[in-house]
Amino acid sequence: MHIAEGYLPPLHAAAWTLASAPFVVHGARAVARQVRERPSARLLLGAAGAFTFVLSAIKLPSVTGSSSHPTGTGLGAVLFRPPVMALLGTIVLLFQALLLAHGGLTTLGANVFSMAIVGPWVGWFAFRGLRAVRAPFAVAVFAAMALSDWATYLTTSVQLGLAHPDPTGGVPTSVARFLGIFAVSQVPLALAEGLLGVLLFRLLAQIAPDELRELGLDAALPPEPGSGPVPAAAAPTTTGER
Repeated sequence: MHIAEGYLPPLHAAAWTLASAPFVVHGARAVARQVRERPSARLLLGAAGAFTFVLSAIKLPSVTGSSSHPTGTGLGAVLFRPPVMALLGTIVLLFQALLLAHGGLTTLGANVFSMAIVGPWVGWFAFRGLRAVRAPFAVAVFAAMALSDWATYLTTSVQLGLAHPDPTGGVPTSVARFLGIFAVSQVPLALAEGLLGVLLFRLLAQIAPDELRELGLDAALPPEPGSGPVPAAAAPTTTGER
């Protein structure tokens, strides 16, 4: 969920905005560097932003009258690294707040921190960690997409728990209640987003192989014919006994 307008106390809203600002500035520089060094990646940059916009605008009913949605930020994190998604995610969340009343302006910093900062970094670390132990590319992509989605909701639960502590149990009880709602209800969406990410990379391998190679994601491409290991020559056989 995007935290709605006015749902955070002013001090909390300002604190999350200040926490997010350095990441967004760094993300703007990362996007400018990508465009300068890899002009051919502009279409993929736009596609990553559009993918995040569409997926995170799909609001599905959740428990207690709230809503859940995919995030889509794992795609851009795998393609361009997490700093890029800090800027793209901020643009997405800003347009959604202005055009769709999805989220808000005062809560923009909090939503950016959870969806455009924490989510992409968790997804990217999952991807890099699995690739480091030679996990299949599809498995790493699935984990990146699913965990970036789930981490966003875990962060949002903490943000809401801090802003609205339980009258008796305080912040820990409030965080636990929000986690009990979103950490569970978001699991099916996270798994679905992971599968969608795998399918999307298979599509990109067909329509944008050169761009993936330029981004260092050759592992996403199917092996070329004749590029497999050469079978060893058959060892000579002997008959009889010495």
